[in-house]
Amino acid sequence: MTKEQPTFRFLPPRAEMVQALQAQDASYDGVFWIAVRTTGIFCRPGCRPPRAPKPENVEFFGSVQECVFAGYRPCKLCRPDALNGGIPPEISRLLADIEAQPEARFTASELRSRGLTPERVRRWFHEHHGMTFVAWCRARRLSRAFTEIREQGDLDEATLGSGFSSHSGFRQAFEQAFGHPPGATVEIQKDPLRVTFLDTPVGRMLAAANENGVALLEFNDRRMLPANYETMRQRFGVPVVPGSHRHLDQLGRELAEYFQGQRRSFDVPLAPQGTPFQEKVWAELGRIPFGETISYDALARRIEQPTALRAVARANGQNRISILIPCHRVIGKDGTLTGYGGGLWRKRLLLELERSGRLPGDLTPG
Repeated sequence: MTKEQPTFRFLPPRAEMVQALQAQDASYDGVFWIAVRTTGIFCRPGCRPPRAPKPENVEFFGSVQECVFAGYRPCKLCRPDALNGGIPPEISRLLADIEAQPEARFTASELRSRGLTPERVRRWFHEHHGMTFVAWCRARRLSRAFTEIREQGDLDEATLGSGFSSHSGFRQAFEQAFGHPPGATVEIQKDPLRVTFLDTPVGRMLAAANENGVALLEFNDRRMLPANYETMRQRFGVPVVPGSHRHLDQLGRELAEYFQGQRRSFDVPLAPQGTPFQEKVWAELGRIPFGETISYDALARRIEQPTALRAVARANGQNRISILIPCHRVIGKDGTLTGYGGGLWRKRLLLELERSGRLPGDLTPG
C-alpha cells in the first residue's frame, strides 16, 4: 500500500511540546501526539509510562493518522487512538459545566481555579473549533436563546438566560449571528445548523445537523474551517452555530460503533441538500451493500444514466455526508481507488474496516 501522507496540523513550538512531555501535561492531549523512535510506540502527552522517553528519541505529530503512517503503534497504556480520546479531561469537565450552566460566565480566574490557563483554553478552542473560547461560549448562548424563543416566545427569559447584561446588546449579537432580530424568530421556519466535531481513528470530522437530520459530515482537514462554515451558510441558507443536537449525539454513538466493527448501517436521519440529480446519485450510494464496492460505470447504469459518467463522478465527489452516504465504496472500473475528498489513504482504511471488521495497524478502538 502506498502511504499517502495526510495533511499536517499546526503544532506548538518544539520547546513547548518537550516541556509538556517532561511534565506529562494532559492538557495537551489532542493537541499533539508523541512518538518514541526507540520503542516504535506513540502516546498522548499526558501518558505516564514507567520510564519517560528522552526528548532526543521522540517525534511530534499533529494527528493519530500521521503517527500510524510514520510506522508507529498506539500505546496500550494511554490508548492515543481511542475514539473521542483527544479531549483533555480538564476541557471535558469545562464543556460539561458549560452545558449544565449555559448562562454562566467563565472568567480567566475561574479557568485558573480549574487548573487551566486562559491561553491554553484559547489555543484549544481555536485549534478544535476555529474560534476563541469567548466566541464559542457566546455562540452557544445565542444558539440556546434561538431555541427558547422558537419554543416559548419569551424574549425576556431568553435574554436573561443567555447571559447578556442588556436587551440592546442581546438584540445586536442575535441579529449579527442569525440575520434577523430576536422577535422575528417565531416567524422563521428554518432551524440553524448546529455544528460539532467528532474524533475518529482516521481523523477529526466536522458534523452539522438540524431537526431534519445530519446535513454534513466531513473530515476537518478537507477545507479550512471558515470556508466550511461559509459553504454551509450558503448551501442551507441558515445560520451555522456551534452546539449540541440529539441527531449529533446519535451520530457520535453510531460512528463509534461503526469504527469498532459493530455497526454496518446507520439509523440517524440524514438531510442532504443538492440538486435532484445529485440526490438521486446519493440515494443510490446508500444502496451499495456494506463491505462491497462498485465502479463509477456501474453507478451510472444503476441510476439509468449510463452516458453521464462524469456527472455521476462529480455528484459522488460533491457528497457532504461522508461514511453515512458511502461514496468511499465507489472505485475505478479497473479496481483502483480514485476520487475521495477525504484522501485515498482514508478510503483504503474505510474499505479495509468494512471488509475485515477492523482498521489496519490496530487503529480500531476497543
